[in-house]
Amino acid sequence: MSEKIRWGIIGPGFIARRFANCMPYAPGEEIYAVASRSQEKADAFGAEYGATKCYGSYEELANDPDVDVAYIATPHNYHLSHTLLCLNAGKHVLCEKPFAVNAKEATVMIDCAREKKLFLMDAFWTRYFPVMAKLRELLADNAIGDVMLVQADFGGRGPIVPEKRHFNPDLAGGALLDVGSYCLQLASMVYGKKPKDIVSQYTIGSTGVDELSVVVCKYSDYEMATLTSAIRLGTPHEARVMGSEGYIAIPDFWHPSELTLVRPGQERETFRFPYDGEGFQYEAMEVGQCIRAGLTESPIYPLDETLAIMETLDLIRADWGLRYPMEE
Repeated sequence: MSEKIRWGIIGPGFIARRFANCMPYAPGEEIYAVASRSQEKADAFGAEYGATKCYGSYEELANDPDVDVAYIATPHNYHLSHTLLCLNAGKHVLCEKPFAVNAKEATVMIDCAREKKLFLMDAFWTRYFPVMAKLRELLADNAIGDVMLVQADFGGRGPIVPEKRHFNPDLAGGALLDVGSYCLQLASMVYGKKPKDIVSQYTIGSTGVDELSVVVCKYSDYEMATLTSAIRLGTPHEARVMGSEGYIAIPDFWHPSELTLVRPGQERETFRFPYDGEGFQYEAMEVGQCIRAGLTESPIYPLDETLAIMETLDLIRADWGLRYPMEE
């Protein structure tokens, strides 16, 4: 491996551009290659971000011996095939969220990585921000006593465009997988386990995907979460972790720069962690650190937890009777 870890980007779309914009803030990481189904798009992306190699097919990037790790930035329904393509070519992989369409796909991806002893991580960038490290520290120190409730919402209102990924069943669209998964992964991080009971209310829109839902998860008698996701409703994007001795408030929890600790009889404490760019550098640096250490998964977000979250998402959708065409 070279002094820097060389990244290959599969799918130079919107999310890949945001990721690439943050790479200058990730010491030891560099964009080495990019692949698109269009050579023209690959060339344009490579010129903008300084990629050494630009490929007009994903297979060419996967077979490039100088690529250390592939970032899968294609739509949800391609994550399985593109991750397997790169793993089978001997590449470590960071796969954009949602990790897969369902737990069955996630299991295949994880089993492949473990069989080949390659690094694989779910690109839930939220998990790697300094604010989330501070949250884990406060919870470990019992700063708010016993955690009893997690509240989180993530919703935005956009126009209904049936062919676009948010509203397209063929692209595994809908609010739950795209933004609701942020809320669920926060609750998973806080409680460290799967819910034992789930109830929800939901709205399926005209294109056949979920547009609004409120999910209540029960982890034990005194451990619950209320999670709201939407693609036709703007919400504050706030999270609160509430305990027997106070609570922690996190504005813009999916890409946070601060949190506030509130305890009865004490002054509020706000902890701020400003960062350059949008913050994708933190997940890139986590990948780099793990690969350099010879790890095949991140201790911050292990693959068993990724699978557990996918299983919970499956249970929620099953209750709604929502299946995607590729699952038939």
